[in-house]
Amino acid sequence: MSVFKACDIRGSYPSELDEAFYADLGGAIGTLLRERTPRPSVLVGGDVRLSTPTLRAALIQALAATGCRVADLGIVPTPVVYFAARRRHPDGLAIVTASHNPPDHNGLKLCLGPRPITLAEMERVEQTARAGLFTSGRGSVEPVDITDTYVDGLCADAQPGRGLKLVLDCGNGTSSDLAPRVLRQLGYDVVELFCTPDGTFPNRSPNPSVPENLAALRHAVVDTGAALGLALDGDGDRLAIVDDTGRSLTGDQAIVLLAQHTLGRHGDGEQVVCDIKCSRSVLEAIEARGATPRLERSGHAFIKARMIDDDALFGGELSGHFFYRQLDGGDDALYSALRVAELAQRGEPISQIVDEMPRYAITPDIRVPYPAGDGPQRLDEIAAAADGDLVRLDGVRIAYPDGWGLARVSVTEPLLTFRFEAYHGTPRDIAQRLLAPVPDLQSLVLERIDMMEAAR
Repeated sequence: MSVFKACDIRGSYPSELDEAFYADLGGAIGTLLRERTPRPSVLVGGDVRLSTPTLRAALIQALAATGCRVADLGIVPTPVVYFAARRRHPDGLAIVTASHNPPDHNGLKLCLGPRPITLAEMERVEQTARAGLFTSGRGSVEPVDITDTYVDGLCADAQPGRGLKLVLDCGNGTSSDLAPRVLRQLGYDVVELFCTPDGTFPNRSPNPSVPENLAALRHAVVDTGAALGLALDGDGDRLAIVDDTGRSLTGDQAIVLLAQHTLGRHGDGEQVVCDIKCSRSVLEAIEARGATPRLERSGHAFIKARMIDDDALFGGELSGHFFYRQLDGGDDALYSALRVAELAQRGEPISQIVDEMPRYAITPDIRVPYPAGDGPQRLDEIAAAADGDLVRLDGVRIAYPDGWGLARVSVTEPLLTFRFEAYHGTPRDIAQRLLAPVPDLQSLVLERIDMMEAAR
């Protein structure tokens, strides 16, 4: 599959992307920005991966060669780059990172203007990079350190920690220095776990949304008697939460927790953007506060764009991205961590709040390998036979009186992904009904569901 995804660029280094590829990316980005303004300003940052320094250098050199004025933020968490963008209002930004992908991967998050990149813009970047015909000019490169300003901004907007004990798992990622600094500056009693930057990620995967990757954090919370466990991903924009009992919260539970905290007692008239894969329990929790949930397709760029368009107060993606109006629709794992820590100070344990949430029978993502070119056709077959409320926002989502099912094509791998929720009965019943038009897929998915049930 192409390294050009719907929201960013991802691939393995150096087989799929290397320094020459990043030089072409820099040339393409600079050329497209020069179409809009004579001397574009571009913010550049990167994560702790071992390949990032040379890839970032190739990108910066190429941007400057097109006539861009580059502000090099160095190795910083992704939210620091977006924080700098809110302060400096650049014409574009580029972050060398593979986020939560394996250590031998890298990638690029980018914006060609103040809004998240669109599919059409990403296609133009790809086409321009492949053509290799770039604008030339006399640009500049300026090292910029904005971390102190970022830390001060976070602390000014947060409540004191008052000695609350929490365990912080940075997974050796890009937030390993900043996150403990912020929490201690606010007065939290921080137990550090994997808070030494290391681009090989020796202790756990950079992806904290998989419960198996949080075993050490869950044990540390129980062993230390902490009120909370917090885990950040490789580039610091995704958060996973472990409650006081050592239980890893699901994406749905984390969204409910943060949505309720952000909305307060009365969210009348507010809008909340929800990942299309969210449980009904998320939508009900938002509606109970007087706010309106708005479904959006999965993906940082899509949810952030919807946040901006709807002037939404909060948004949540099941993978651990949480979005805020206060961040101009953007996300920041450390900002979210502070909100959860504030909630933990109120006296009611996080575990008790979670236990009081409504819940329905729901599957995790079910991922089935399938020829990539055939995926859209199979989704069309499912949609054509829909016998419930059909939404084609991202794949096929069909809602029934007793539940809903979602089938979509993965944007990163040759897979079809599915999720099913039942209000009455079982998710298997919903899967059987939704996939009736495609018996081969139905058989594969039902087999996966049966295996998951047997493993419980």
